[in-house]
Amino acid sequence: MENDSSVTEFILMGLTDQPELQLPLFYLFLVNYIVTVVGNLSLMNLICLSSHLHTPMYFFLFNLSFIDFCYSFVITPKMLMSFVLEENTISFTGCMTQLFFFCFFVHSECYVLTAMAYDRYVAICQPLLYTVIMSPRTCSLLMVCSHLMGFAGTMIHTGCMIRLIFCDSNTINHYMCDIFPLLQLSCSSTYANELVSSVVVSTVIFLSSFIIIISYALILFNIINMSSAKGLSKAMSTCGSHITTVGFFYGSGLLTHIKTSSAGAVSQGKFFSVVYTLLVPMLNPLIYSLRNKDVKLALKRTLKRITN
Repeated sequence: MENDSSVTEFILMGLTDQPELQLPLFYLFLVNYIVTVVGNLSLMNLICLSSHLHTPMYFFLFNLSFIDFCYSFVITPKMLMSFVLEENTISFTGCMTQLFFFCFFVHSECYVLTAMAYDRYVAICQPLLYTVIMSPRTCSLLMVCSHLMGFAGTMIHTGCMIRLIFCDSNTINHYMCDIFPLLQLSCSSTYANELVSSVVVSTVIFLSSFIIIISYALILFNIINMSSAKGLSKAMSTCGSHITTVGFFYGSGLLTHIKTSSAGAVSQGKFFSVVYTLLVPMLNPLIYSLRNKDVKLALKRTLKRITN
């Protein structure tokens, strides 16, 4: 991974430059990191060990937890170092590697959430054909396509970034190697990168958002026509967790990439980045566990087996 840049390493400024906040934030995000790792790992193990959770819905949830689990290793350790080190550096190769995996997991999560919305549509609107439509082969194909599409978008982002030249400035005003903070440091033209990044991000957001919106529009139409109160309650409970996750993830992601000219735009961008890079991966297993009767039941059975 080489280019013509004179910069061999970058300095990550971190989340804040206020000394009195460094230690409290370190402990706060250390707890966040532990809860994220333990929560997602526990949910994955629970889905594997409980036979009644071997359904398409939980297959997608397993993949979502796996992405969040890996995601935490890409961002959080380097961020924690910025709170305890005077100068948190990262090599050029390390920065591009972090950017690659960051983009890959973000794109993949978008597509996995899209597949989950389609799964909910089939479960509620086509219940009699659910097992036929959402066969193991179809579910596996959806996941493979999600990761391949995520990989394709990531290769475009990373490939364009490697071609840029970085001369003197090497201080990234962020806690990670993100696209736009890196573009601000380049001493070569970034027009093509900005255009390509905008096209790729817009494509991912438009495609996934379109499918999610259409799926939930059809679900809502079906729910309105439901005569059974029990069926209505079940439909709402199965969709509630997914809607919450989608709202947090897409909402914070969009707010992060909206450019404003205000003085606090950089700080606002960092704050919203924290939501979808650190908060959402931690909340996902909690959201799906606390709002899901099947997961609660599986947890009780697993704990009972362990204690016995």
